[in-house]
Amino acid sequence: MWRTFDAVIREGSLSSAARALGLTQPTAGRHIAELEAQLSAGALFTRSARGLHATETARALAPHAAAMAAAAAALIRTASAPANAAAGVVRISASEVVGVEVLPPILATLHAAHPGLALELLLTNTTSDLLRRDADIAVRMTQPKQQALLAKSTGRIRLGFYAHRDYLARSAPIENAADLASHALIGFDRDAASLRAINAVWPDLPGFALRTDNQLAQVAAVRAGFGIGVVQDPIARRDPALFPVLRDTFIAHLPVWVVMHEDLRSTHRMRIVFDALVKGMTAHALASEG
Repeated sequence: MWRTFDAVIREGSLSSAARALGLTQPTAGRHIAELEAQLSAGALFTRSARGLHATETARALAPHAAAMAAAAAALIRTASAPANAAAGVVRISASEVVGVEVLPPILATLHAAHPGLALELLLTNTTSDLLRRDADIAVRMTQPKQQALLAKSTGRIRLGFYAHRDYLARSAPIENAADLASHALIGFDRDAASLRAINAVWPDLPGFALRTDNQLAQVAAVRAGFGIGVVQDPIARRDPALFPVLRDTFIAHLPVWVVMHEDLRSTHRMRIVFDALVKGMTAHALASEG
């Protein structure tokens, strides 16, 4: 019932929650009705033309339900195979850029070697709570501070300004930072942490011609020739049409860590995936030094 409640909170309707959980809509509705009866707190949701809206009681229960749903999902993953087997479910958390641009070949090699593994990939730019088991293993761009985590540094990834050759061919030459004022820059919109980080490294940047907090959209805009944006060096180097801009002027590095709960170190499939991610992300970081 709590998993259904959590899904309805996230999805906003019984039908969407039922699809997410592999249930029928009547079953999902029955779960909510049973939960309301058990709690004796009245309706948890109100209906509207746009779906279900959480009541004040439901909103207060939501974080507890999310924790219970995460624990239930972790329980199912744990039971998916014996602890000593190179098989079963492993849930991996990573940023959108890493998940789309970096992990696919790493995971393809991993699965070819261990076809019994079933990999779940959670792409989010927020930090997944490994203690709550939102994921089993995470690739993070900050050093973890929580206790009870096994963390391995895989190096640093150099970041730099890049632009497509077509953009550079039709634009004014760029010889120093002041020249950027006449160019189309691609950057963040409302992501305060990222804006502060960029300002700390490049405090005199002019305004952005394209603002988006989605880093995949930023990379795509650079590839499309919109203008100049920040791209990880190893990603940019795979595309012969992308060229560095003021490489020796604007320098920044992104630390990379592979992290999992220390209680999982004795589970064979977790260790296999952890080691594969460490190897792959180390190679990715090293590629930025070439």
